[in-house]
Amino acid sequence: MLDRHKRILEELTRSQKLEVTALAETIGVSPVTMRKDLDALEKRGFIRREHGYALAGSSDDLGNRLAFHYQEKHRIATLAAASVTPGETVMIESGSCCALLAEVLAKTVRDVKIITNSAFIAGYVRSDPGAKVALLGGEYQLESQVMVGPLVRLCAEQFYVDKLFIGTDGVTAHYSFTNSDMMRAEAVKAMSRQASKIMVLTESRKFAAHGVVPVVAAEDVYAVYTDESIPPEVETDLTERGVLVYKTAP
Repeated sequence: MLDRHKRILEELTRSQKLEVTALAETIGVSPVTMRKDLDALEKRGFIRREHGYALAGSSDDLGNRLAFHYQEKHRIATLAAASVTPGETVMIESGSCCALLAEVLAKTVRDVKIITNSAFIAGYVRSDPGAKVALLGGEYQLESQVMVGPLVRLCAEQFYVDKLFIGTDGVTAHYSFTNSDMMRAEAVKAMSRQASKIMVLTESRKFAAHGVVPVVAAEDVYAVYTDESIPPEVETDLTERGVLVYKTAP
């Protein structure tokens, strides 16, 4: 992604809706170039367009969440991608860091195969030549573009992998990683039963929040990939529970 595109996403993350001409002036490009940039970002699901304006998506829209602190999430995804070897098959659930992980793998790891319940991820990496994706079946959640329900479990049971990569909406006081949607949480639980190692990708700010539904206890997580701002006491607590903690460089 162009650095200019990253700046556009950060501006929209802060303001939610901006006039195209004002955004072009802020970024320092012509309105024509800005419209081309916005067209490219809209095609990738990052933003929405209205006449004369660019808008961030809804809070449950994965494209919008990708735009929020994009560079930070991309660094986390790149860090996690280093754990995957050429020819490996991995499971990846829905989430913004997870979508970026899928993209990094499709671009940089030879012959990797991705099993996912995220229709967004399947579409997001479709143009990458290295993308090999198996999409688990299920009930389609329109806003989040993710497959949920009993069929996800039945489809997941046809596979067994070494690594499952998941995101999180936060962590409870007793260190259970959580999700804000019960159906999505159940899908992640079903996928976790088919993997040797569960790997969590999350921004450090999530450690100050929590979702509604516990998904997996820290003791059952193999590794956490996060940024350098993880609170020291949280890192210590995770390490004492046997979790490997990997941080992006400052």
